[in-house]
Parts: sequence; C-alpha cells; structure tokens
Amino acid sequence: MNEVVHFEVPATNLARAKKFYSAVFEWELEDVPGMNYTMVRTIAVDKKTRMPKKPGAINGGMMKKGGVFKAPTLTVDVGNIDKAVVRVKKAGGKLAMKKQKVMDMGYIAYVKDTEGNLVGIWETVKR
Repeated sequence: MNEVVHFEVPATNLARAKKFYSAVFEWELEDVPGMNYTMVRTIAVDKKTRMPKKPGAINGGMMKKGGVFKAPTLTVDVGNIDKAVVRVKKAGGKLAMKKQKVMDMGYIAYVKDTEGNLVGIWETVKR
C-alpha cells in the first residue's frame, strides 16, 4: 500500500493564501530559495531528514495556480516513479508532468487519474 506523503495548494494570490493558511491553521510557511514554491509545515519535522516527527502526519507546499495545478493535489510515495507511471497508464490514467528531481530529497511526477484528477507521485532518494 502506498502512503499519501505530501499535499500541494495552488493559489492565484500567494501572499493572500499564505496569510489565510497561517492565520486559520497556524501552519508554518517557508519560501524555497530559487523556486516559486513555499513549503507548508502542518507538523514539526526532523531537522536532518525533513520528515514529520509524528507518524501519519504530512506536510505540503504552495505554489502559483496555473498549468496542471488548478486544485489541491495529494502526493503518494510510490517507491519507483517509472514503474508507477506504467501502472497509471495501464489503468487508464495519463502522465501530466514528467519526473523531475527535487533538491536532494527525491523525484516528483504528476499523473491524471481516470477522472481527470491530478495526483503527485513521489520517489524518495535512497540514502
């Protein structure tokens, strides 16, 4: 069974969205240098691994709405993105955004399910 490990919230007005989520849910927000992306912490993380300290909890991100990013998206840890993309296509889904490296943490790709929903698929870099 593959776990949901991340979420993303696209926003038309990032400043307004960041103000809303930090005020309403008290989430910690951190802009990522060199990227148009904001890390969203809903739970404390281990400083070394950047993973949530509490089992079952997930953190996320926020970015400008556009392209394939039109609604909140869940990201699932699949172990191997290339194999997962094959399974997605075999089940009737489509690749929406090809695999790309995310710093030294892992790889992300985005697929569309049979209903047109965007789903992130994640592969952690083996350490």
